[in-house]
Amino acid sequence: CLLVPLIKVTRLVKEGTGKTTLAIGDGANDVGMIQEADVGVGISGVEGMQAVMSSDIAIAQFRYLERLLLVHGHWCYRRMSSMVRPFKLNLNIQ
Repeated sequence: CLLVPLIKVTRLVKEGTGKTTLAIGDGANDVGMIQEADVGVGISGVEGMQAVMSSDIAIAQFRYLERLLLVHGHWCYRRMSSMVRPFKLNLNIQ
């Protein structure tokens, strides 16, 4: 069963690097990995809806993943930077 190794790898990367992790899954065997990651993306498909129900973001097909990461990731970055900028100016940080 691949369930335990996927959870262990996700936890190892998350704790070892200290970075935000993203897990993408489409079936019941990916639920643990999706729950362990900081951001989980579930793809609805033939294998059922278990991954979608346990994920943070759900998409209908794998081809929508590129748009999710590039477009929505870009807009999230823009929103965060526009929020941090006034704080930086208020604190007078160079």
